[in-house]
Amino acid sequence: MKIETFALERWMTTYELDVSYDITESGIAPMSLREVIDLVPADEREALLERLLGTRLGYSEAPGSLDLRSELAATYRDTGPDEILVTTGAIEANFLLFNVLLDAGDHVVVVDPAYQQLQSVPRAIGCDVTPWRLRPENGFRFDLDELETLLRPETKLLVVNTPQNPTGAILSAAELRRVYALAEERGARVLCDEAYRWLEIPGGEPLAPPVRDLGERGISVGTFSKPFGLPGLRTGWIAGPADVVAACWAMRDYVSLSPGKLNDLLATIALRHRDQVVARTRAIIAANLATADAWFAEHADLVSWQRPRGGLLAMLRYALDVPSGELANRLAEQYSVMLAPGSAFGYEGFLRLGVGAPPELFAAGLAETARCLADLRATGTPLRAGAERALVGAS
Repeated sequence: MKIETFALERWMTTYELDVSYDITESGIAPMSLREVIDLVPADEREALLERLLGTRLGYSEAPGSLDLRSELAATYRDTGPDEILVTTGAIEANFLLFNVLLDAGDHVVVVDPAYQQLQSVPRAIGCDVTPWRLRPENGFRFDLDELETLLRPETKLLVVNTPQNPTGAILSAAELRRVYALAEERGARVLCDEAYRWLEIPGGEPLAPPVRDLGERGISVGTFSKPFGLPGLRTGWIAGPADVVAACWAMRDYVSLSPGKLNDLLATIALRHRDQVVARTRAIIAANLATADAWFAEHADLVSWQRPRGGLLAMLRYALDVPSGELANRLAEQYSVMLAPGSAFGYEGFLRLGVGAPPELFAAGLAETARCLADLRATGTPLRAGAERALVGAS
């Protein structure tokens, strides 16, 4: 397979280990191993530590342990452990699904902007990929009437992501049911990247159920990276029809073979205690949203945003006439701030902002971002044409 360069990941790896203020990260602030163990009641921790220390580091069960698959299956309706495949992150889950479900020439509709993998892999397979655009002029909302015009009688797969990366848009339960019905009418499957499952905005709209719960044409992909703050476990999963899961497992034999044993065990602990994890996550989001609301109000002459409706991400619109790649590089190199360029998602004049960082770090990163923008303005950098109108419209 010949595949295009993953622009966002190449840019991220240039700076992510060196900056002081990563406020573009797409997940919640990572948990420590101690925090995961402390999820377990105090009287059970010694036994857990003995189990961890006594674990032999051989190969794990190839599809994921029965314990973890059973726990995951229980979070869906009418789903058993044989309809779950544990994967090396959501990125492997999506890669396997595309290669199992698609052939060259198939028509695929993919939400846009998106995490680049969702578009690049189908294109590399040779599919005819049609973007379903979320546009800033309508607040990055899903336009279901437009989707109906994009789907064809021969459409093979519809790829959605809710809550959405990078815009923070969501599909309501009713909207997702309509999406599923439109695909079902054409005999297409719906692959929903649900990396932000369980990440409701405090006081915000409820999230739609997993697409797996809507019927046999729905396939859900999940991860422990974003909502659990456990990206280092490299653990995700597929929830779908048994035949699709089995085919993905067979292909995974050529990729990563099996999950890591310790990763699987720690993921199981986190999932069993997810109410505690979700409470931690919501506290971080609430603090950062309050900081962001105040920051955007204070600097409304230079920046605006469409507040995320779910998940952790939003697009920060800036008024200065500077390419987003150039501005993102300047922020990283001179102000030690990471904000991913909108150009990586096809949107110039934007940066991707994440609200999952530790609150003190998040506030400091925004302060440095404001300093960068003020310095540019002071040195004569002009506003983009129409920027003042755009900022008013987005506030």
